[in-house]
Amino acid sequence: MAGASLRWSVHVAPSIPTEISDLPPDLPRRMWSPITATLIAGERDAVLVDALMTTEQAGRLADWVAASGKNLTTVYVTYGHGDHWFGLGTVLERFPRARAVVTPEAVAQMRKQMAPGVRLVLLEHALSRPDPRQTRRGRTADRRPAGVGGQRPGRGGARAHRHRRQTPPVCRRLPSAWWWPVTPSTTLSTCTSRNRLDPRVVIAGHKRPDRPDEPGTIAETRQYIHDFETVVESATTALEVYQDMLNLHPSRINQGALWGSARSAKGS
Repeated sequence: MAGASLRWSVHVAPSIPTEISDLPPDLPRRMWSPITATLIAGERDAVLVDALMTTEQAGRLADWVAASGKNLTTVYVTYGHGDHWFGLGTVLERFPRARAVVTPEAVAQMRKQMAPGVRLVLLEHALSRPDPRQTRRGRTADRRPAGVGGQRPGRGGARAHRHRRQTPPVCRRLPSAWWWPVTPSTTLSTCTSRNRLDPRVVIAGHKRPDRPDEPGTIAETRQYIHDFETVVESATTALEVYQDMLNLHPSRINQGALWGSARSAKGS
């Protein structure tokens, strides 16, 4: 796609229920946040950013990619959490000539996410089961060998999103909150580094389908994290943190994720 004008489009998989039993008093069930996948395309070829989580989500994503008429060459996984890559096997089955590209840091997170206790957070039957063999035609972004489930992908390099001179920068995978093992400090660091790119488009990894992909998302995320840290310092219980944050941010998309963060910060 060198020299070509790039376009991008965003697919948002809607919320799905989880099996998490730890609930705040005002929620009957915790839901998984909507998840985004982005298709970045040139005249003929395209790169898919993230592969979603369940078999159904990944199948619908593959249909969406196929409908674009583009030749999918690469699936770039931004993050090791399962909601961004458990659907990778389903996507690669649909596009067998595409390769998976993952950084060694993300692969380390993938190994942790493969633990049975993590996968059972969701309805197990709904998950797209990751196949270690899918990494055999994958690549790591800095040429170091890595793998999942004991398998090693081929050596190679990634050039995902290195198109700043050809098109307005796309800043991908900005967390809207954090969930272990991500911390407020690392999320703030991510926001700062992404903001230095001076992006014209910012696509959150989790967002409302009608939410515009604007650079202001970075400042809003930073403010949310600062507010959370301030509330945690003054509150004495997880419920106080939860309620105070909802008062500050009443339009939050996923109250269950906020409750999980509050519980992580205060315990009870």
